[in-house]
Amino acid sequence: MQIDRFDRLFQALADPYRRGFIERLAKGPASVTELAEPAEVGLPAVLKHLRVLEDSGIVASEKIGRVRTYRIHADAFEDINQWIAQRQADMNAAFDRLAALMAAIPEDKDH
Repeated sequence: MQIDRFDRLFQALADPYRRGFIERLAKGPASVTELAEPAEVGLPAVLKHLRVLEDSGIVASEKIGRVRTYRIHADAFEDINQWIAQRQADMNAAFDRLAALMAAIPEDKDH
């Protein structure tokens, strides 16, 4: 994965409005109007947030007539999941090495 795309994913997820749109889109596709209704920002701001999500590869849009509908890409979070899984594997390996070292230290019988 390119670092630039990875950074855009995390930046897109950093905003609470965008996370709210993602939560809504996780339930199914929605129009811009449907996404804007519960938001506490104006339509131009909603469109900017959706553009960030689209540029990061999290969502895709389709325009039919006058209605633009957004949906989440099926594999939108795969790169993040793999990155997290690798960090967890690295940490688990480090804890396993620590446990092995601690097991190799003889216990002091005086205490």
